[in-house]
Amino acid sequence: MRRTRFTDEQIIGILNEHDAGAKCAELCRRHGMSEGPFYN
Repeated sequence: MRRTRFTDEQIIGILNEHDAGAKCAELCRRHGMSEGPFYN
């Protein structure tokens, strides 16, 4: 089973920030991830 880098709470927080209007590139840069995993 694959281990994820972020906890469920962190993932929910990132998605809530995106729903609030933050841009994907800005979120990915702030949290240290690329855009590919963001959309997965």
